[in-house]
Amino acid sequence: MLSIHARQVLAKAVLPILILLAVGLVLLGLVRRPSVDGVRLMATDFMAPAYHGLVWPQERVKVWLTDLRGATDLAKENARLRDENRALRHWYDVAVALAAENGRLKKSLHWIPETVPQYVTGRVTRDDGGPYSRAVLLDVGSGHDVRIGDVALDAAGLLGRVTEVGPHTVRVLMINDDASRIPVTLGSSHGDAIMAGDDTASPRLIFYPQDHHPVEGERVETRGQSTMPAGLPVGTVHYSAPNRPVVVPDADLDRLDIVRVFDYGDDDSQAPDAPGRVRVKKLPQNPLTGPLPFSWLPNLPDMPGRGGQ
Repeated sequence: MLSIHARQVLAKAVLPILILLAVGLVLLGLVRRPSVDGVRLMATDFMAPAYHGLVWPQERVKVWLTDLRGATDLAKENARLRDENRALRHWYDVAVALAAENGRLKKSLHWIPETVPQYVTGRVTRDDGGPYSRAVLLDVGSGHDVRIGDVALDAAGLLGRVTEVGPHTVRVLMINDDASRIPVTLGSSHGDAIMAGDDTASPRLIFYPQDHHPVEGERVETRGQSTMPAGLPVGTVHYSAPNRPVVVPDADLDRLDIVRVFDYGDDDSQAPDAPGRVRVKKLPQNPLTGPLPFSWLPNLPDMPGRGGQ
């Protein structure tokens, strides 16, 4: 047992020691960022099962509450589902006809099919921002081939991109994070823009053409850059205020469970040489040797080249 004086001294020294330890850890993270990130991801991998166990009761309670609210209005829900089923049946017939027509057109044009991307399915274990305020952690298991920059999608649309990769878990930066910038294409106005996250539920649209303002309700898709292909569904345009277009995401960013991470590869395609293209010859690196290629210039005395001096 410690004496009263020793316990008082120890109690007074705990706070300064903790402050010095915190400052030391911050400085270590600034000096050796990769090492600290690796240790943090290892600790996250180790604690991932515990995080999943803590989140599971909360998710079950949400499901039970949803079922309870749905059971109180079964007649109205049944009528709504019947109307929706009739509409879906109509659009199913339209989709089948369009798919058959699309197949015939591709066959006549000798269409080369695109490669199917590889993907890994993971479960959201917990919301863990780390260096970001809007990010999720996925448990993808061991032996995965996920790389930084891969694209994360749920059943409805784009979620974000992978920013950190660990042995068993990966971190996905959400499209509504303040650090997220994604090139997008607008469906009706046919303009390009940048979707910028601002830590809200609806990312903003910036850098769009001033003569082609986004249209309320039009579709938003990815434009294609590096590892992110073009045509991925993102959401719809909505004006939260005058001259402030935002994107309402298709994906449910607040209730994520199963997420797929796609590897679309690097966009290393290069344009082929066009017929008649004029190749620009590079200038020589070394200075001219011998006399100049011309003998006389007006108002200038004759002088040899640099190599003839």
